[in-house]
Amino acid sequence: MSQSHPFYSIHRQGMIRAGLCTPAVVVGDPAANAQAAIALARQGDEQGADLLVYPELNVTSYAIDDLHLQDTICEATEAGIAAIVAASAELKPVLLVGAALRRNGRLYNCAVAIARGRILGVVPKSYLPNYREYYEKRWFARGAGLAGLEIVVAGQRVPFGTDLIFAAEELPDFVFHVEICEDYWSPLPPSTEGALAGALVLCNLSASNIVVGKARERAMLCAAQSARAVAAYVYSASGPGESTTDLAWDGQGMIHELGELIATTERFELTTEVVCADIDLERLRLERMRMGTFNDCAADNGDPETRFRRVTFQHRPDHADRGLLRKLRRFPFVPNTPSRLEEDCYEAFNIQVEGLRKRLEATGARHIVIGVSGGLDSTHALIVAAKAMDRLGRPRTDILGFTMPGFATSEGTRANAWALMDALGVTGAEIDIRPAARTMLEGIGHPFASGEPVYDVTFENVQAGLRTDYLFRLANQRHGFVLGTGDLSELALGWCTYGVGDHMSHYGVNAGVPKTLIQYLIRWTVQTGQFAGAAARVLTSILDTEISPELVPADADGKMQSTQERIGPYELHDFFLHYTIRYGLRPSKIAFLAWHAWKDAATGQWPIGFPEDARHHYDLATIAKWLEEFLFRFFQTSQFKRSALPNGPKVSAGGAVSPRGDWRAPSDGVARPWIDELKANLP
Repeated sequence: MSQSHPFYSIHRQGMIRAGLCTPAVVVGDPAANAQAAIALARQGDEQGADLLVYPELNVTSYAIDDLHLQDTICEATEAGIAAIVAASAELKPVLLVGAALRRNGRLYNCAVAIARGRILGVVPKSYLPNYREYYEKRWFARGAGLAGLEIVVAGQRVPFGTDLIFAAEELPDFVFHVEICEDYWSPLPPSTEGALAGALVLCNLSASNIVVGKARERAMLCAAQSARAVAAYVYSASGPGESTTDLAWDGQGMIHELGELIATTERFELTTEVVCADIDLERLRLERMRMGTFNDCAADNGDPETRFRRVTFQHRPDHADRGLLRKLRRFPFVPNTPSRLEEDCYEAFNIQVEGLRKRLEATGARHIVIGVSGGLDSTHALIVAAKAMDRLGRPRTDILGFTMPGFATSEGTRANAWALMDALGVTGAEIDIRPAARTMLEGIGHPFASGEPVYDVTFENVQAGLRTDYLFRLANQRHGFVLGTGDLSELALGWCTYGVGDHMSHYGVNAGVPKTLIQYLIRWTVQTGQFAGAAARVLTSILDTEISPELVPADADGKMQSTQERIGPYELHDFFLHYTIRYGLRPSKIAFLAWHAWKDAATGQWPIGFPEDARHHYDLATIAKWLEEFLFRFFQTSQFKRSALPNGPKVSAGGAVSPRGDWRAPSDGVARPWIDELKANLP
């Protein structure tokens, strides 16, 4: 059931819907091909498309050779365009159709931009292939360098040239550029200048016959151009119906965004349809804002925006709820596909191992000193330390692991800590911190020292602080350094005890790894045989343990303190964190994405091998509740901790929070603007 609030509209969330059109053409029949284009335009309109991209020369078909130079075909082409223009008056999408058009005694291979009964402009092809099977210079004139011109098409006088970008008046980020086929095989594609001039969507009308391996080449070029130009790249190639005199056609269509494939057509498919995907223009704009190199390149190339003509048009979006045609990863730090998961886990784990190896080498420390609680973070830090010692050719006994039970330590986590240290072959020891904690609590007059069940933040931090104090003094005594265990998720939320607490160490090996990725890295080490036997068994057991600081004794029902019940699910917080630090999205936009990603556990992709019983779903109210908690903690209460972080390696492109790396912010800032934006724009 569709929703009426603007929150549910992709246009309100800075997106547009683009479609790939692969019509079945009739060779050299503009009238029939115009009707096929109109039929697909209506399909796209029904799907809520904002932009539809057709193949090169789809009005005539591409492979008609010298027939392009027949006036009969040229006149029929203009009549076909007129029919498409008339039909577009009642349709919402902008149409980019391909046609050969006459101007000043020359014939140009063109893209024609049409919207709501109006031809917005005509862009000629810059680069004409004339090698191997191609003979385009036999028929067409080059468009490169043509600027400031006009052309009359279907009775309308419109802009003509390669200096055009098109912009919707009501959607400021909906700005697109058009190039044609061979243009993006050139060393300097015209779309590069279009992007530098401000276009966020780069469109390619292509014919491109198919030979073995060419589909991979096209995909590589599309992905590379979308990444390099910080843009979306929409590519549509000719398919069924083209002449196969000497060539064949596969109808490959693709949409890439920042190098990632978000939609593709079925190749060699006879069924004609429109394949759509939602492009996040706001994300692209924000990425360009962050990337100074992009703007420097524009300046070094003479600021193309001063040379391009911006053709504006009224798009008239209705801001209706049309769903979301875009795959979202519930765990943005964790890949969904097996090949990428293997590669990313390998890289993440080895980034940590190599960072620690270098730090050991540089310090000349005899030992690593680490607190081992039996929880996720210290477990992962310990296995990274084990691999670092292996890489250095040093015995794992040089790792000094200390389990330090407090007032709420469970027997299960304590047993796991010992089992892991034994299985890994590190030097293990135990220090009971309770006597020292009682002495400190007595010294400060805390009610707990008098037998009262007061478990406040002081009670918790006395234990956390003592553990860290012991570790630093042990490092002094044993000629070692303290390995931090806190992760990126905890640093984002400020869920660590500042200074003399788990916030501090000599090296924070987990500081760039969020909680959700740590869980998957541990699973990966087991699944790939990095650790086997007893170590693998205890690692699996630790993964099944409730996340808890174990600082407060169990309640009357025996229930232990749960971090996620108190501050919210880490899987949601990691989602919020990714879109906050990596892209700087508005909170209401993050809520929109989170709702689509998490509203139904039965739909969408989960990371490979993710346990069935851990697949949760969240409604919008729950997402909004924990997002507000995240915003308050991240922007208002926790920055002073992040401003004083120990060293630690950045691991994910999703970002880190080191003041020497990805994130610089004032320690005395407030969260009000973000929380106000969230509340103002939720339904």
